Amino acid sequence: QVPLVETGGGLVQAGGSLRLSCTAPGRHISTYHMGWFRQSPGNNREYVGGINWSGDSTDYVDSVKGRATISRDNAKNTMYLQIDSLKPEDTAIYYCAASIHPLELRNYDRQHEYDYWGQGTQVTVSS
Repeated sequence: QVPLVETGGGLVQAGGSLRLSCTAPGRHISTYHMGWFRQSPGNNREYVGGINWSGDSTDYVDSVKGRATISRDNAKNTMYLQIDSLKPEDTAIYYCAASIHPLELRNYDRQHEYDYWGQGTQVTVSS
């Protein structure tokens, strides 16, 4: 099917902020559970956080908790990940994902629960 598309990656200095966007061209994501994952060199893809279809439930991995905000604007058919106080260890390719079915909170980090994935966008944080 039509893939998800991430935008907004780039090079930023440590301590700065970045906001990534995710949309699904030709589709409406307003009823989908959405998630963010990332993969750095030499590591497996890992969970960053997720948001339910209505936006009233969000979840974050401990390494970004307090610095990251996941939000969605269904009128714009877009989901966002903003990370403040960026650290070099945030450097990774960031992927958005969508689940057609709602997920229990305990399953937000389960990659196999997601049906669609984007191509990824590179975030590089310099020290």
